[in-house]
Amino acid sequence: MSPAEVLETLLALCREAGLEVRQLSPPKAPVDSGEPAARSGVCRVRGALWLVLSGSDGLEERIAAAAEALRRFAPDFVENRYLPPAVRQRLGTS
Repeated sequence: MSPAEVLETLLALCREAGLEVRQLSPPKAPVDSGEPAARSGVCRVRGALWLVLSGSDGLEERIAAAAEALRRFAPDFVENRYLPPAVRQRLGTS
């Protein structure tokens, strides 16, 4: 399973678990505002959990953010499901 397929599987699981998944476009040009670049992660918006994936993050960072979201906010959801071994490995479950 390719890393892109792992990410797509993790994102589908996040959506099924009730997380809103938002993907930000990468910036068109470098912005030097003194602010750090947006990073992928989970946030709460009006009580709902959102997984926000930054377009400036690499594939591995986005995979890590999606896996962390499932581990922290939906562990019971993924526990008893069949998951491909590559996905289970990213989640750190056996």
